Amino acid sequence: MNFMVKGRRVLIGITGGIAAYKVCEVISSLAKAGAEVRGILTKSAEKFITPLTVTTLCRHPVYTDESFWGRESGKPLHIELGEWAEVFVIAPLTANTLAKLEWGIADNLLTSTVLASTMPILLVPAMNTDMWEQPTVQRNWQQIFKICSRYHGISPDIGVLACDRLGVGRMAEPSEILAYTESLLYTDGKRDLIGKKVLISAGGTREYIDPARFIGNPSTGKMGIAVARAAAHRGAEVTLVHAALENGVMTFLDNVKTIAVTSAEQMRQTMLEYHADADITVMAAAVADVKPAEYSTEKLPKKTLGASLPLVPVPDILAELGERKQPHQILVGFAAQTGDIVSPARQKLFEKKLDIIVANPIDQPNSGFGSDTNQVIFADAIGRKVTLPLASKLHVAHHLFDFIRTTIFTGKE
Repeated sequence: MNFMVKGRRVLIGITGGIAAYKVCEVISSLAKAGAEVRGILTKSAEKFITPLTVTTLCRHPVYTDESFWGRESGKPLHIELGEWAEVFVIAPLTANTLAKLEWGIADNLLTSTVLASTMPILLVPAMNTDMWEQPTVQRNWQQIFKICSRYHGISPDIGVLACDRLGVGRMAEPSEILAYTESLLYTDGKRDLIGKKVLISAGGTREYIDPARFIGNPSTGKMGIAVARAAAHRGAEVTLVHAALENGVMTFLDNVKTIAVTSAEQMRQTMLEYHADADITVMAAAVADVKPAEYSTEKLPKKTLGASLPLVPVPDILAELGERKQPHQILVGFAAQTGDIVSPARQKLFEKKLDIIVANPIDQPNSGFGSDTNQVIFADAIGRKVTLPLASKLHVAHHLFDFIRTTIFTGKE
C-alpha cells in the first residue's frame, strides 16, 4: 500500500451500520502506510463504533456532528475538510445516507462535506438484503453515478449478514476498499477506459499427470488481478480468465467478469472466444509450455513413474492471439525472466506480434511470483521503453494502462 498512499490525504466517512467495525482495518492500514487519515462519524455511526477508536486509528481527533455544529471560529469544518482531502471514502454507506447523497441533502457534517468538495468519493454500501434490493435503493444506487462522475462505488458482496441471512448486502472487504482508494489516489478519479473492453489472463495453468499430480508453476495470479482491478477502476468492461490462484480462491472483484480454467487448453479456448471483442488483451498468466503426453485417470504408483516423463508441447496462446489480432486491438504480453530480462522480452515482443511486452525479474527480492510488489520494464514495438522500479502490483498495473494509452494515441486507433 505505501507506494501510492504515503503522504496522501484520505477522509473516511462512517455511517450507522454494523459493518463499521470493518472500516477500522482500512483506517489502520492507510495510517500505517503513511497516509494522513481523518475520520467523520455520523450520529448513528457512534452507536456502532466509538470516536476514541477512530481517533486512535487515525492518529487524529475524529470529527462528529458535535464538532461540526459546535465550531465557533476558523473556516467552516465541512469546507476545511472538503478542501483538505484528496479522496473521500464512505463506508459503510447506509440506505439513508445514499438517499441523502442522491438527492443532494446536507443535514450533517458528512453530507455537508460531500457537497462542499470536488474530490473523488468512494461509496461502499452495506445493508440487509431486502433493504439493498428495494427498488428505491437500487434506483438511488444506479442514479447517483449518472448524476455525478466523481462518485465511485463497490457493490456489496454475497455473504452471511448480521441478521444471519445469506444474501447480497455484505460490505466489500477492506482489501478491496484499500485497492480502490489506491486507484483513486493514482487516477484522481478519472475513468479513461470507459467504452473499452479489456480481456486479462491470470494465474498459473496446471497440466495433470493423474488426479494427484500436475506440472505447474508458482504463479498466484496477483499481477493479473491487479491489472483487472486497475482496468475496472478506470471504467473498462473487464473479463478475467484465471487459472490456479493463491490459496485456490478467487478474490471478489466488483464489475469484473471472472472465468475459472485449469489447463492451458482451457485457457486457450476461453481467451480465443473473448479476444475478438476485446480492445485490449493482457496475458499476465503463467501458461505451461508442455504437458504430459498421456493422462492417467487413476493415481499412478510412484514406482511406475520412472526416471522420465514423456512430454508434449501445448499451443502457444499468446502467439495465436498475435496472429488473430486486428489493427485496432492492443495485445500485451508478460515475460518473467532471470538474468537479462530485456533481450528475451524484446524477442518475444516481435516473434509473437505483440504491441507491448512487460518484462519482470523473478530472481530479485519482492518481485515476480507470489509477491505483492513487482519491478518491470515496459517496451513496445516502436522502440519505447519505460523502467518502473519496485512498486505495488496495482501501481504497476496503472502504469501499464498509462503506457497502453500512449500506444493508442500514437496511431493504434
